[in-house]
Amino acid sequence: MTRILESKRREAASGTTKSVVVFLHGYGADGADLLGLADPLSEHMPDTTFIAPDAPEKCLGNPMGYQWFPIPWLDGSSEEDSMRGVDMATADINAFLDQVLEDEGIEPSQLIVFGFSQGTMMSLRVLPRRDEPIAGLVAFSGRMLEPDQFAENVVSKLPILLVHGDQDDMVPPGHFSESGEVLQAAGFETYGFIMKGTGHGIAMDGLSVALSFMRDNLGMTPAKAAN
Repeated sequence: MTRILESKRREAASGTTKSVVVFLHGYGADGADLLGLADPLSEHMPDTTFIAPDAPEKCLGNPMGYQWFPIPWLDGSSEEDSMRGVDMATADINAFLDQVLEDEGIEPSQLIVFGFSQGTMMSLRVLPRRDEPIAGLVAFSGRMLEPDQFAENVVSKLPILLVHGDQDDMVPPGHFSESGEVLQAAGFETYGFIMKGTGHGIAMDGLSVALSFMRDNLGMTPAKAAN
C-alpha cells in the first residue's frame, strides 16, 4: 500500500500549465527546500508548474525533516531497514508521479523530475523502471543505489543530466563518474556537469545547466537574446 505524499506547489507564472517539474529533496530536508528554486527557474519556464512533495517518513537523523529511506551510517538503521525503505519509497514516488500526470492533465513527455542527493538516488532507481519515459531527470549530488543491478531493471530510457560538486564530502564526486558510466553502458542519453568549488549543494552554474537541459527536453523555444 502506497503512502500519500504531502506536497507544496508553485503555479505556472503564465497561468497555463504546459509542463511540470517535480522536485525530490534530500535526506533531512522537505519539499520547501527545493521549491525555492522555482523562483529563478519560472522566469525562463513560465508555462511550468513546480511541485515538491515531502518524503513519507520523518528523518531519523533530523526530526525536523523527512527521508525517503534511512541511512545506516548516519542514523544507525540496518541495511535491511534501508532497502525496505527504498522499496516502499519507490512505490510512493511512482504513485505520486502517476497522480501528477492525471491531475495536471499532462503526458510523460511534459514531466521533468529534479532530484537532489537522496532524491536523486530515488529518481535514478524509479524513473528507468517506469513504463514510459518522462522528458528528463536532473540529478544533483546523488549516486546509484544498486549500480550492478541497474541495467537488468531498465524498462524505459529517459535523458539524464548528472550534476555534482567537486568538493562534495557527503556524496563523493566519484559517484558522479560511476553513475555516468553505468547510464551510458545501458544506452541512456547522459549529460554531466561538475560544479567547481562546490560541496554538497546546488550552485548557480549547475542550476543554469539544469535550466537549459529542462528547456531543451520540454521542447521550449530558445530564449530570445536581449537587445
